[in-house]
Amino acid sequence: MLDAPAGRQLRGDGAHPGAAAEAAGALAEAPTTPSATPPATALATATTTATAPAPAPRWLPAPLRAWWHDRGLAARLVMMTLGLLLLVQLAGFSVIHQGVQASAHRLLDERITFGTQVWQRLLDQRSATLHQGAALLAADYGFREAVASRDLATLRSALDNHRQRIGAAQAALLDTQLAVVATHDAGDAPLAAALRGLAPELVKRQGRSLVALVAGRPLQLVLVPMRAPVVVGWVAMGFPLDRALADDMHAVSGLHAGVLGQPQRGPARVLVSSLPAGLSAQPLAEQLADGDLQLGHETWLVRTVPVAAGAEGRVVLRLAGSVDAVVARFRTLQWTLALITLLGLALFGAGSHWLARRMTRPLRELAEASDALARGERDVPLAHLDRGDEIGELSRAFDHMRQSLAAQQQALRDLAFRDRLTQLPNRSALRDALQGDIGRSDPTRDGLAVVMLDLDRFKHVNDVLGYDFGDRVLCSVAERLPHLVRQGDLVARLGGDEFALLLRGAGMADAAALAQRLAVCFEQPLTLDDQTIDLSAGVGIALWPEHALDADGLLRRAEVAMYAAKRQTGGAQVYDPTVDTASAQTLSLLSELRRAVEHDELRLYLQPKIDIATGVVCGAEALVRWQHPERGLVPPLQFIPFAEQTGFIRQLTLWMVDQAAAAQAALARANVRRVSVNLSTRDLMDQELPDKLDEILRRHRAKAEGFCLEITESAIMDDPERAEATLNQLANRGYKLSIDDYGTGYSSLAYLRRLPVSELKIDKSFVMGMQRSSGDATIVRSTIDLAHNLGLTVVAEGVENEAILALLHDLRCDEGQGYHMSKPLPLPQFHDWAQRWQAVPPQLLAGADPAGALLH
Repeated sequence: MLDAPAGRQLRGDGAHPGAAAEAAGALAEAPTTPSATPPATALATATTTATAPAPAPRWLPAPLRAWWHDRGLAARLVMMTLGLLLLVQLAGFSVIHQGVQASAHRLLDERITFGTQVWQRLLDQRSATLHQGAALLAADYGFREAVASRDLATLRSALDNHRQRIGAAQAALLDTQLAVVATHDAGDAPLAAALRGLAPELVKRQGRSLVALVAGRPLQLVLVPMRAPVVVGWVAMGFPLDRALADDMHAVSGLHAGVLGQPQRGPARVLVSSLPAGLSAQPLAEQLADGDLQLGHETWLVRTVPVAAGAEGRVVLRLAGSVDAVVARFRTLQWTLALITLLGLALFGAGSHWLARRMTRPLRELAEASDALARGERDVPLAHLDRGDEIGELSRAFDHMRQSLAAQQQALRDLAFRDRLTQLPNRSALRDALQGDIGRSDPTRDGLAVVMLDLDRFKHVNDVLGYDFGDRVLCSVAERLPHLVRQGDLVARLGGDEFALLLRGAGMADAAALAQRLAVCFEQPLTLDDQTIDLSAGVGIALWPEHALDADGLLRRAEVAMYAAKRQTGGAQVYDPTVDTASAQTLSLLSELRRAVEHDELRLYLQPKIDIATGVVCGAEALVRWQHPERGLVPPLQFIPFAEQTGFIRQLTLWMVDQAAAAQAALARANVRRVSVNLSTRDLMDQELPDKLDEILRRHRAKAEGFCLEITESAIMDDPERAEATLNQLANRGYKLSIDDYGTGYSSLAYLRRLPVSELKIDKSFVMGMQRSSGDATIVRSTIDLAHNLGLTVVAEGVENEAILALLHDLRCDEGQGYHMSKPLPLPQFHDWAQRWQAVPPQLLAGADPAGALLH
């Protein structure tokens, strides 16, 4: 069946459009007469369904599903109640567990924050000790004499003795230029090398310590000046960051510490650790991210504290606290809660069982009474009608259901087969009646006619006067139509503003006479609330058996005729097979066009453009041809307009840009600087068009400057603001924009000035008429002057001979395109033509003025 026009209003009674169809489906197996199936039978079916065992949940394992299927309602209630209680308890345990874990992590975070402060305090204490020791050595008189004498043996001995006295690991003397004079050990070259890089930083710190990696060991270094009274040297001392420091850290904060060295090259390694002997500290170096870390069989929370960074690498401190140790203190509470839960489940199960038995006893009695009612024992009273609880409500509702079942069936039948607004038979009723009449009729001597009509301008009535007024118009039409048909004919409302009339035992003459009566009827205006409405309708006629042999086909072809009548606006239309065939061809054309893109049936053709002043090839316009496997080469006029109507023109545009982008490099060798591609109205309305074009250019590594996008004036004027936004995006991305067929549309100079176009293309109707009409020549000259004054280039299409080319040359037109140069050619033939053209360019007559005779 053909789709209704997009503008037609489909609202009638305000009901959901699928309500009648749903109701018809619900009655598909229902009786068509009140006596076909007694209410008791339907009640028996409902009762059997209600008392059948409910299916077990699919997520249960197979053995539990079988057990569930064999249990009664009481057992299911008990199991469901206990299951919910257990689920709640498990959820509570999960929340408690998560809370314990979160509390443990918060506690350890606080400890680690405190541990960071403790670590810094320990370093500060060691720094003070180092500073005091270095200061004492720098002030020692004997050491000063050794420095003055430059006796290296004495200096090394003094440095080593004082280092051992304060427990330092390293000691060195530096001169005023911060060069190492002596170390406590003559072979300690790594310390000397490290001090050369660290000494300037230690001087800046003014007595504060610095931690660095020296020969792969972490050292805490201080530098103290030796004055006499001016600075005559510097004393450096260093403590190692050893196990004792890590143990002190553990003793004060309760956290275990690990000092890691991260060389510039190579993996990190643990230098010092306070972890117990049986617990490997290697994971501290293997997993450097902060967070939970598995050490042994326990989970630890680990945080990293930067200590120092130097030439040899970084020194970091990793503080670790056992999550399991913190959580262990909550275990007793969790076991207590588990015991309480088990006791609660036992008590709750016993109470649920007792309550379920009491609840299900009245239900069993009610089920027995419903079975008796289903057997036809209507005098058996239902129990528990006087109860005030839910059981009493259920009993009274069941009794009320028995009384209203017949009334509901009748109401449902009316809903399925009658239009609620007009009370006319609906589409389902018309189809059933038509099927019945076809089954009872003899095609050799009987006839049937379907006359279908659709009100004109009904959407306008709804928009202007409101939907309520539109409903009243439909009701008034429904009141008029039955007076126009014979006794025994059927009038139906199909939906929206569509009506159908079924003429029994009728032929073409009867249908035409009815159409005439409809025309006369609608000539009488309809007056409602002081509003006078002029009615008219498109009327379509289809006959049985001439036009279709089944009900659905006859209705569809009546609808085809009706829409043909609305398009022609010339009275009633009888079904014409050619109209229907054209619609089928249109539908197949869209699928074939899609297949053409997918199976590479489209061909890119190029029509050259030349620079009129020099005669050289400067560009080309991209055109599409369809090489159909059965029809051959399909002309554009047979599929381009259809692609415009259906929106498929967008895919064609992208295909052409893709093909032109792929050929851009080859065309450049033929001196084609730019390829022109036409954009349709639908392309301009696509806000994503610039991004789609850019994606194609990226894929082929093509440039936007190599494209000229041609837009017709009418395409811009459909939605100027939206078109302008799209054109601005395209212009900003480097595409040249051209107004195609200029002079044939409806544009204004104001829009022409605002749009980011750089070219005007004069329509070929003016160019081809220049030789015959001075008016056309004047239009061409004026357009060229206007474009040049606006800073635009001008392209003339329709250059069919050398005389027109010469005229355009004298008018200073920039570029020309037409069959005088070449017809549209496939890409390989285009290259051959370009080589021949460039070899012998046209010679325009210098000084000739063929335009003068036409322009003056």
